[in-house]
Amino acid sequence: MDLFKSFRISASGMDAQALRLRVVAENMANRDTTATSPGGEPYRRKTVAFENRLDRALGAETVRVKGVDRDQSAFGTRFDPSHPAADDNGYVKVPNVNSFIEMMDMREAQRGYSANLSVLEVTRGMLTRAIELLR
Repeated sequence: MDLFKSFRISASGMDAQALRLRVVAENMANRDTTATSPGGEPYRRKTVAFENRLDRALGAETVRVKGVDRDQSAFGTRFDPSHPAADDNGYVKVPNVNSFIEMMDMREAQRGYSANLSVLEVTRGMLTRAIELLR
């Protein structure tokens, strides 16, 4: 029955969005993590890339996580001459994590997860009604 395929397709979308949410949580948790020694690098933001994949057994395209990469954008700086990682001018490199961007990524992951969950609920309802018809 093709309805079972929709379960697997939606589940793969939910898995991908759940991993994305975990990465956002890690980024937010480390947004203030600096280096401990001069010249060291602070926490570098992580990003998630998705790709379509043909599931031959299922006969449909599903989403999967292509990889979790590090954002190569520049670090910010903060003047704090008393910090152990401060350079000769008193500046400390701070992570390239922007809370606003992380919140938007979190909201997008939540919406993607919710959309896939809605598909699962509708599919379950259709299967339930089909079973009731067979009784």
